[in-house]
Amino acid sequence: MDQHGMSKVAAVVGVGDTDYRTDYARVRAGEAPYDSYGYGALALQRALDDAGLARSDVDGLIVGPTTAHERSGEVYGIDARWGGVEDAMNAVVQACMAIRCGMAEVVACVYGFNQRSGGVQYGGAEAMGGGYFLSYIYHAPWGFTSQGSLYALMFQRYMATTGFAAADLGQVAVAQRFAASLNPNALMHKPLTLDDYLREPFVCEPLRKLDYCLINDGGVAIILASAERAKKIRRDPVYVHGIGKYDLNCGSTSLEPRLTDFYRPAQQRVARDVFEMAGVGPQDMDCAQIYDSFSVHIPLALEGYGYCPIGEAGRFMREQGIRLGQRLPVNTSGGHLSESYMQGWGHQVESVRQVRGECGKRQVADCRFVHYSSDVAGKAVSIIYGK
Repeated sequence: MDQHGMSKVAAVVGVGDTDYRTDYARVRAGEAPYDSYGYGALALQRALDDAGLARSDVDGLIVGPTTAHERSGEVYGIDARWGGVEDAMNAVVQACMAIRCGMAEVVACVYGFNQRSGGVQYGGAEAMGGGYFLSYIYHAPWGFTSQGSLYALMFQRYMATTGFAAADLGQVAVAQRFAASLNPNALMHKPLTLDDYLREPFVCEPLRKLDYCLINDGGVAIILASAERAKKIRRDPVYVHGIGKYDLNCGSTSLEPRLTDFYRPAQQRVARDVFEMAGVGPQDMDCAQIYDSFSVHIPLALEGYGYCPIGEAGRFMREQGIRLGQRLPVNTSGGHLSESYMQGWGHQVESVRQVRGECGKRQVADCRFVHYSSDVAGKAVSIIYGK
C-alpha cells in the first residue's frame, strides 16, 4: 500500500543526454565543446524534443549542483515558478514531491558538467569532489582524500568478512563492459574478459583501474509531468512507482556507515519503503541501474536491497548473473565504469529507455520495472521506474 500518496503521481515524459563518446574524443584532442551550462542546455533540448514540449510548458526546474539555478534558468530560457539544486536522485524525488503538492506540473531536471575538460580532481591536495560533495576532505590532514582509497578500505573488510573473491568483483566490470559494447554512445567498447580484469595491477588494493568510474564531460536531462498531464504528452510515459530515501548521517564523515555495515541499514530501510510503495519486490525487477562510482557498489546493493542473502553477492553473480541475458542485468548502458560518469543522472535515462523498449541490442526483453539505486556516504535512495 502506498502510505505516502506518491506512487504514480508523476511520470517521465522526456529524456536527453549528450554525445559522450564523440565529446570525449574532442576533449582528449584539446577541444572544449561546451562548458557545464552548454552540456546541460543540449541535453535539455533533446529531452524537450523527446517529449514534444516547448520551454514555456516547463514550470519547474531543478539543476545539478555543478551549475547555479538562477543562471541555468537564464541560459536555458525557462522561467520556472518552482525549483532548486539537487543531485541526480533527489532531483527526481523533489520533482515528484512538487508535483504532488501542486507546486509544479512539468519539471525539468538538468545536469551538465565539464569535469574532464575542466580538470576537476577527486583526490589529492586539490580534491574538489565535483565542487559540491566534500565530506572526504575532512580526512585531508592525514592525506586520505581519494575516494578510491575509501572504498578500497571498506571493501577489504567486506571481503575479509564474507569470503568475496577478486574474481567475483571482476564480474561487475566484465558485465558492464559487455553492455557498453552494445551502446553506441558508451566510451568503452573494447571487449573485456575476467582474465583481462585479473591481469590489471591494483590501484589501491583490492581495486584495480577497471573498478574505477570514468571521468568525462556531458549532460543529462529528465522531464517529469503530473500523471494526468503525462498521458496527454505521450502514449508511453514511464511512471515513478516508488521512492525510498534514508540517510545514515551519524558518523558519515568518519566513514563509519561504510566500514561497519556497508550501508546496509539504510539500504534495507529504503528497500522496505520503495518496494512497498510500488507494490512490487526484488523478484519483479527486470533490471537494475546501480550508482557505480566504483564497482563495489553493485555487490553491496544486491545484498542491501534483498536480491540475495547477506554475504552471498558473489554467489549470486556467479550462479544467477548480472549480465544482459542473465537473472538481473545491472547497468545495461555500461554504467559509470564503461558508458559515462554522469554521477547517477545517466542511469535514470537508461531506466526510462529500458521501460520504453528503446535500447536496441542491449534491450532487456519485456522490461516492465527498473530499480534505480544510489548509495553514497551513508545516504541511500531508490526509485522504481515502470510502465
